[in-house]
Parts: sequence; structure tokens; C-alpha cells
Amino acid sequence: MQPVVSRVPLMMIEGNHEKEEQGTGDQTFSAYNARFAVPSKESGSSSKFYYSFNAGGIHFVMLGGYTNYYKSGDQYKWLQKDLAKVDRKRTPWVVVAMHPTWYSTYTKHYRENECMRQQMEGLLYKYGVDIVLSGHVHAYERSNRVYDYNLDPCGPVHIVVGDGGNREQVDDYHVDDKPENCPNPPDERDIFSNTCAFKFKSGPAKGKYCWDKQADYSAYRESSFGHGILEAKNETHALWTWYRNQDAYGSAGSDIIYIVRQPERCHVKPQELRLPKYKLEVWRKVQKQIMEEQKGSIRLLAFS
Repeated sequence: MQPVVSRVPLMMIEGNHEKEEQGTGDQTFSAYNARFAVPSKESGSSSKFYYSFNAGGIHFVMLGGYTNYYKSGDQYKWLQKDLAKVDRKRTPWVVVAMHPTWYSTYTKHYRENECMRQQMEGLLYKYGVDIVLSGHVHAYERSNRVYDYNLDPCGPVHIVVGDGGNREQVDDYHVDDKPENCPNPPDERDIFSNTCAFKFKSGPAKGKYCWDKQADYSAYRESSFGHGILEAKNETHALWTWYRNQDAYGSAGSDIIYIVRQPERCHVKPQELRLPKYKLEVWRKVQKQIMEEQKGSIRLLAFS
């Protein structure tokens, strides 16, 4: 790795392999905290476990899956402030990166990060996050735009790219390959030993914990080691290319897709209107009429 990391700037985020529990059992992530310099203070974060930065028209948000991610914690409050002040004229793209994955159909680590997803996904959706990059699963998978397990044109594209190579081999079993590949929901616990697992209440997997076929939100998956390159071409089009390790240099890539933003369709956040109380009822009637005419193409939020 030295020929690469000595010339190419890297931004790190902690994963389970960096935990490195010491002999006392209460000291973790010592090497990660000591070796890597990240712009946590510059981005208003009090921890190296989560921070943000801008690069090439993209606002990158690095989230920590191994520290408190609940709504009452510092990370959630920081994330809310960070996303709220993004200037889309300067950085039209918002990309979140973290080690644990929220959307994967592989048996390994399947839905074990449900608690984090349930706490934070709504915030990412509200502020129009475009792409979520994650690892943990040692394979490749790209989703369609998704929110709360439903296909949604305004949800982010989730890309699992934990396939850089490791001693544990590639993950090659999917939960929909056969029934015994589906894990037991109570066994899927987060870092705080909490379980947020649930059976689907609607859709093709209603009443089940796993799909019987490749999930609708899963667009492409492959059990191969590789790497991906994201290029923001302009404010609405970004090119994502994934390369298998075994492909020859100079190949066209194994998974190539343009990810398209639709800011006119997917508003970054609800429009805020402040009205006197005596006008609120009248405004609500007008709002209802607008929503009917435009068939839900805008989202409005009233404050009394």
C-alpha cells in the first residue's frame, strides 16, 4: 500500500478491525486515534470517529458506527448541524461514508446495523444525501435509490465496497440463496448489545426477516475483491465505476453507472414557512390545494 498511500491523500474512518481491544479491555481504537489526522475540529466535531470535509464539489460526511449514534448522542446532533449548513451551490453532492452497512443482501452482517439505520436514515433523507459508501461486508453491492427498504427516487444510492481484500476471504452467501442463510433476528445486535431487528410489515418480504429473492433495493452484487472510483462530473451527474481485481488494467470496469441528482424533484429539506396563528388555518387550506395540484411534488412544513 505504501506506493499508493504515500502519494494519494486518504481520509480514514474507524471500523471494527481498528477496535483493537487492549489487555485491560477498556482501551480501544488507540492506534486509529494516534496515527490518523482528520478534520474533526475543523468540521465542528468533538471526535475523530465522525467528521466532514469538502472535496471536488462533494461534501463528504464520515460517520462513526462504533460510537454513540443514537438521537440523544453528540454524533447525531453534530450530523444534524453539519447537514443543515451544507451549501449546495458550492458542493451540490453530499456523500456519506461509514464502515458498517445499512443495505446489504449478504448473509454476513445482514441487518446487524438496524439500530444505526433507524436512528440516522431519516436525517440523511431529509437533507438529500445522494450516496452512502460503506464496507464491513467483504464483497460488492450497489443499491437502487432506497429509503426505509422501499424504492424511493429521492433516497440515496447505497454502495457496499468492503472488497478491498483481506485475510477472511470474500463473502459469497446471500440471505435469499436458501432459507438457512437467513440469520436469526435476535442475534443481530449493535455495539451497545441492543437489537432493533424486525420482520418486514409490507412488500414482497412481508412477515419475514429476509427476502426469498434478490431484494428490490439491490441493483447489482458480486462476490469479488475490487475498488471503486467516484467522479462528480457536474452538479447533477456523477460517474461511479467499480473494478474487479482480476480485470486487466485499462478495462472498462465491471459496474458502471451514472448517478443522477434531481434537485427540482427532491428538495434538500422542507421549505419552512412561519405564519401568525390566526392565518394558520387559511394557510393549511392553501397548502392542501397546492399539494393536490402538484401531486406531492413539493414538501412544506408549517410552524405555529
